[in-house]
Amino acid sequence: MYNEESSNWSAFIAGAFIGAGVALLLAPQSGSELRSSLRDYASRAKDELDEATEQGRAVWDSAMERGQEYLERGQEYVKSGKQAFRNAGRAAGDFVDESVHTAEKAASEATSRRG
Repeated sequence: MYNEESSNWSAFIAGAFIGAGVALLLAPQSGSELRSSLRDYASRAKDELDEATEQGRAVWDSAMERGQEYLERGQEYVKSGKQAFRNAGRAAGDFVDESVHTAEKAASEATSRRG
C-alpha cells in the first residue's frame, strides 16, 4: 500500500512539474518575467519536495521504531517461552524421580512382605 501511494504521489508531482513547465513556456511573458516565474515555481517546488521528504523521513522513522518494538517483544516472548519450557522440563523430571522413588518403595515393601 505504501509503495502504491508513493508511486501515485511521485506521478502527481512529475505531472505538475511538466504541466507547469509547458504553461510557462507557452505563456506570453518577457524573458525577465519568465525567469522570475520559473524561479518562483522552482522555489515552491523545492519547498514542497522538502516537505514531502520530511514526511517520508517521519514515516520511515516511525516504521523503524515499530519494527524495533515488535522485535524486542518477540525476543521477550522467546525468552519467556524458553523459561516455561525449562520449568515444564524440571517439573517432568521431578515427577519422574518421585514416581521412580514411589515405585521402588512399593517394590521394596512388596518384597519384604513376601520374604
